[in-house]
Amino acid sequence: MTPVRSHRLKTLVGAGNFVAAANDISPAAGAKRAVELAHIAEANKITGLFTADLLQTDPAGLAGTTGTQEPIIALAALSQVTSYIGLIATVSTTFHHPYNLARLIGTLDHASGGRAGWNAVTSSVGEENFGETLPSPEERYERAAEFIEIVNALYDANERDAAKRNRSGGISIDPAKFHRIDYRGKHFSVDGPLNIPPLPQGRPVQFQAGQSEAGVNVGARYAEVVYTSQPRLEDAIAFVTTLRDRAKSFGRGANLPFIMNSFHSVIGESDADVARRLKEKHERIDYEQGRLKLADMLGGHLDLSDLPLDKPLPDTLIPDVTSINRRRGRVEIFQRYARQGLSLRELIIQAQETGHWSVAGTPEELADALEERFRAGVLDVISLHGLGNPDQEDLLLNGLLPELRRRDLIDTDYIGEDFRANLELPTVSSESASRASAKTA
Repeated sequence: MTPVRSHRLKTLVGAGNFVAAANDISPAAGAKRAVELAHIAEANKITGLFTADLLQTDPAGLAGTTGTQEPIIALAALSQVTSYIGLIATVSTTFHHPYNLARLIGTLDHASGGRAGWNAVTSSVGEENFGETLPSPEERYERAAEFIEIVNALYDANERDAAKRNRSGGISIDPAKFHRIDYRGKHFSVDGPLNIPPLPQGRPVQFQAGQSEAGVNVGARYAEVVYTSQPRLEDAIAFVTTLRDRAKSFGRGANLPFIMNSFHSVIGESDADVARRLKEKHERIDYEQGRLKLADMLGGHLDLSDLPLDKPLPDTLIPDVTSINRRRGRVEIFQRYARQGLSLRELIIQAQETGHWSVAGTPEELADALEERFRAGVLDVISLHGLGNPDQEDLLLNGLLPELRRRDLIDTDYIGEDFRANLELPTVSSESASRASAKTA
C-alpha cells in the first residue's frame, strides 16, 4: 500500500558560482550571476540552495573541482540578498575541526535568520593539501560521528536566553548561560562553551552524504537529511529500508532521516525533443576522457585505455569494494552496472551522471518518476538540475515545477519562518538535546 506522506517533496538547486573570470567585463560579474540565480530560485519557491565541495584541484577534469568556491562564505553572501531560501554548505569532517565549524555554521544561521544547514562528508580526496594520508572509510566515519556529536552538544549547551536585545538595539550577553560540554573522544577533546549565542533554529539542519556501511550508520544516528545516490527504484527502496530500520534502532522517530537524491535530468518538450537532446548529449561525450572518468567511478587505478567500447568490462577489472578507500558507495553502483553486462560505452555514459539518478523525458514524464519515488516513501528532498542552463532553465521553471505543483507534490510558497520549518522537519527539543551526554574517554 502506498504510504500517506505527511509533507510535500522539498526542492533544492545548486548555488551559483561567485568566481570572477578573466574575460568578465567586471570582477563582480560572477557575484552578480550568483545573486540573480538565487533570486530566481527564491521567486520559484525552491526550498534550499545546495553547495558541494571537494578540497583539491582536478586537472584531468574528472570531478569538476577546479575553480570551485568555499561554500560557507558564498552562502553567507547569498544570505544577505535572500529572505526565505535555505542555505546548505558541504563541509568535510576529515579536514575541519568541530569547534570552528560550529562557529562558522552558527554564524551563518544568525546571518541568515535561521536558514543554515550543513552537509557532513568525510572526503574522498584532498588529503595531500592537509599534509595527511586519507584514513580508511571506517576511521573517517568514526571521526565524523564524534565531530557531529560535538557540534550538536556545543549548540545545545547554551541557554536559549543567553543573548537578549536591548532597547538601544544592542545585544546583552549573560556569560553564565554559556555552558561547557567537556567532550573527550578518540579524535577530539573539546571543553566549550561555544562562544556563539544560541541559534535561531536551535541547530542548523544536519545533512549527511555517504552510503557505505559506515556512512549508513552515521546517517541513521545523526542526520536529518541523508544525501544518497540511488539510480534505480529497487536500490532506493532497499537503501531506505536499511537506513530507517537502523535509525529506529537508535531511537529515531518514524520517517527519519529524510532522503535526498540528486536528479540528473534531460527535459524535453516532446518525446522527439527528448530523444534529440539525449542524442546530442551523448555525442558530446569525449570517450577517451570518459575512460578516465569511469576508472575514477570504479575507485581509480584502472587502465581502461585499450578496451573495446562495445564490449563489457572483464570480470578481472571489476574491483573488490573492500579494497577501495574512496567513495565505496559510488564504486558499488558501478560495480553493479559492470556485472549487469553493460558495455564500456554504456558505462562511460553512466559515468557522466556519476552514479546519480538520471532520467530523460518531458516535464510530465519526469514528474511521474519523482512522484513514484515520493509516493513510495523513498524520496523527501530532490536536488533539481537546469537552473542557469540556457538549454534547460525554461523547461525546469515553466515545465517541471508547474507540473509538480499541479500534482500537489511541492510547496507553492514558503511555509515557515526558518529552513527547518520549510523542510517540515521536527524542531530541536531542548529536552532531547545532548547537553547531558558529553562523552568521556
